[in-house]
Amino acid sequence: MKDGDAIRSDGGLPAASRTALRGPAVRRLLALRAGKKLTAVHVRVAADALGVSERTVRRWLAAVQSDETAAANPGARSQIDARFTVTPEVRGLLALWKGNVRAVHRELVLRAARQSPPTDAPSLTTLHRAIRRDLTPGERAGLAGGERAARKHDVFLARPRGWRNQLWETDHMQAPMLVDVEGKPRRPWITWFTDCSTNAITGVAVTPVHPSRESVLAALRSAVLREDPYGPFGGLPEKVRVDRGKDFLSRTVTAAFDLLEVTVEDLPAYTPHLKGTVEGLNRAVESMFLAALPGYARQPRPGKRPSRPKDEVLLSFEDFTARLLAWTRWWNTEHRPEPLRGRTPLQAWQDDPTPLRDVPAADLWTFTLEDAGTRTLTTRGLRFRRRDYVGAWMTGQAGIQVRIRFMPHHDHRIEVYHAATGRYLGPADLTDQATEEQVSAVRRARSARARRLKKDLEASQRERYAAATQPEAPQRLGVLTTAQAEAELAQAAGTNLSDLALPDLIPLAAPPAGWRTPASLAALTTPGPPVRYPYGRDGASAPDGRDGRAAPPTPDEDGDSP
Repeated sequence: MKDGDAIRSDGGLPAASRTALRGPAVRRLLALRAGKKLTAVHVRVAADALGVSERTVRRWLAAVQSDETAAANPGARSQIDARFTVTPEVRGLLALWKGNVRAVHRELVLRAARQSPPTDAPSLTTLHRAIRRDLTPGERAGLAGGERAARKHDVFLARPRGWRNQLWETDHMQAPMLVDVEGKPRRPWITWFTDCSTNAITGVAVTPVHPSRESVLAALRSAVLREDPYGPFGGLPEKVRVDRGKDFLSRTVTAAFDLLEVTVEDLPAYTPHLKGTVEGLNRAVESMFLAALPGYARQPRPGKRPSRPKDEVLLSFEDFTARLLAWTRWWNTEHRPEPLRGRTPLQAWQDDPTPLRDVPAADLWTFTLEDAGTRTLTTRGLRFRRRDYVGAWMTGQAGIQVRIRFMPHHDHRIEVYHAATGRYLGPADLTDQATEEQVSAVRRARSARARRLKKDLEASQRERYAAATQPEAPQRLGVLTTAQAEAELAQAAGTNLSDLALPDLIPLAAPPAGWRTPASLAALTTPGPPVRYPYGRDGASAPDGRDGRAAPPTPDEDGDSP
């Protein structure tokens, strides 16, 4: 082992010393190989001495064959071949193939083979190494899954906590569960306001179907009022954050915020991280409350095709609303969020000495109604949206000017105020209101008609094409006989009003004598005395003269020209 001892080194040397010994050790191995005395033992001893693997040592020896300078600094990258880096072409391919590196490598190999002359493509390992080195985890996730996936790797700054009612956040959330709404399973929507300083839920409203501006106004009233059963949370905030929802930015809601002197901060679209308090609440209510309720839509199901059990009993809408409000009280009074450092939202609210701005319930109700303008009270009541509304207070008030306010989508009642003084006069209810049975029957008839129309439209647009096993033009299937085609065209012509029109059924009257009528039009008119048309004072409708120019104006009865 004399040759092996020549390259042996102390394994306890620091890493820097072992790196300095790489050059002499590799040159010694090269000398042994030149003398045909290099064995596997020599490579193993060198690898142990230098703190690397045997494969690394053999790769160093192979690199010397293409670059002699590699013997001076083994392990350094060769100066002949430049290091492969991620180019814009590779980034585009990663986005095209949704981050599939193997598919990108196949594309690079094909493109390299089509070059003239053909070039060498990077190996799959080299491509993986370059992507890990040159692209951040956020960039790799974004090229594979888009901006939303890339945002998970971003770092967000935490806003400093201010004082209570300094800032509220609001949002709609569709609950991932089914509830029984008049015998039909539906996914309810939750609209709530939350205080960013104390994490308290100040107001909440639940709707069985899609929310609207009425949901926002109802949640806003419950958030501002501090009377029972709303609790101590409430008052007017200084600012409210919204996320470009058309309900939150509607004319009625923005007018209510203006009257209450509340600033609305409209956040850019698709930026949930800018209102993290309410977004965190949306996630918390699902994992802490909704997941344990019957009808939860994301519950793991057995079987290959998960579906709801046939014997599953859903909560009624009333029961779901009651449970949600109870959970809201638990959140405000017992739950201890981590940002509050062991305190409940109620304790954080009570520890804050910031004064509150309260609004009387009657004024708040007025401010959160939509304004429909002024009307005149008649003996039939008030006419609003082509329907009549009456109230007991209208007796002896016919003829006064009033202002109508109403809650959106609540067509059964309106609120009436004096137009001059703004004094509240009273409510007015819809006259001749249909019963619940009649309304249900109308809704069933409308649903049946919509289903029939949808079925007819789908049948008319259904087309079939032949399956192709080779490149060819699409071949439409379905043949008609001549009689069938003529019958269908005749039926379509019978329903087209433009085809049924008969413009020449009543011939046109003869034009005035002073008009220059084309021969083709004169043949379609009936003979008779010419019709004298009154001319406008501006001469716009005057007929042309004999020479084709406008005729002179006709004098008035007193002899003066107009």
